[in-house]
Amino acid sequence: MAEEQQRNQPSIDLRSDTVTVPCDAMRSAMAQAPVGDDVIDIDPTVRRLEELTAEILGTESAMFMPSGTMTNQVAVRIHCRPGDEFICEEGCHIYNYEQGAFAQLSGLVAKTIEGTAGILRLEDVEGKIRADNEHVVQTRLLCLENTHNRAGGVVQPYQIVSDLCGWAADHGLSRHLDGARLFNAIMASGIDGKQWASNFDTISVCFSKGLGAPVGSALAGPGDLIKVARRHRKLFGGGMRQSGIIAAGALYALENNIPRLVEDHAKARLLGEVITDTEGISLNSPDIDTNIVAFRIDGTRGAAPEFVEQLGKRGVRMLPMNADCVRAVTHLNVSMDQVINAGEIIRQVAGEFVERSGSGQSVSV
Repeated sequence: MAEEQQRNQPSIDLRSDTVTVPCDAMRSAMAQAPVGDDVIDIDPTVRRLEELTAEILGTESAMFMPSGTMTNQVAVRIHCRPGDEFICEEGCHIYNYEQGAFAQLSGLVAKTIEGTAGILRLEDVEGKIRADNEHVVQTRLLCLENTHNRAGGVVQPYQIVSDLCGWAADHGLSRHLDGARLFNAIMASGIDGKQWASNFDTISVCFSKGLGAPVGSALAGPGDLIKVARRHRKLFGGGMRQSGIIAAGALYALENNIPRLVEDHAKARLLGEVITDTEGISLNSPDIDTNIVAFRIDGTRGAAPEFVEQLGKRGVRMLPMNADCVRAVTHLNVSMDQVINAGEIIRQVAGEFVERSGSGQSVSV
């Protein structure tokens, strides 16, 4: 009976902060948004979103696009020419989760450098710029990610970011920030968007992750660069007509949902405490900076997919990051009570894995 009741409960979806759905007020804002053709003219709601984004980040301009992948790929394209190279941390989103679009679409090469828990330091990049030699690619750009997804939502230490970007500028490199979850970094660090953004030439931010909008990202930077970026957005198919309908959701999110990100961080810390106190699983990092919790299954290689499967059967949805690691992401559509419930289910599943491992039964997949 208890198992049947558990199966009938609504699932607790911790796969990503992109699974949120618009609240009634956001839906109302979208339904009532004034719109226009944003390709041949101006959509007033899109314009307001772009102005507010630029204001928060302290940049001259910003441009709305359908996705963070597009903002990142437009950014690397406008900073580089075919055959150029950009430097990035080896676990970053641009390199791992965008189909190598920098190579497919723009003819670029990525120089990946291993950081420490997703963090590059000055000593990691020094000496990595290619010499001016006709036989090699030219290094043009430094890309950083804040917060770092694969590293478990870690906030890049501000002084390290400042040092890296200062080094890059001194060596003639452009700087781009993949700030898909920059608003999480802002709330976790207490450092405002203008200060973070001041280190970069372009900044990508996402509205459909922690802020809960259904669609959209923006690329911010100087007016001349954003004007060039607009041409490439068109090339990539990102010119949208009456896009104020979706921009209104992003605008509502930007105006209302940034301060509440601290609630998601508190939920993630609670989940992290449960994992720390549970035999058979361990956090990838002892510190939970924001809303991403990454943990591994101890003692059994390749068990993450099965662990996720067992959680799913009990109504908790997570994603395996790889064969050994599981990721949970808290967001505005999961309550603290649901996180507590998810923690108890994690304990149950981990206990079963420990019991099976101790009895010699295989739990690998």
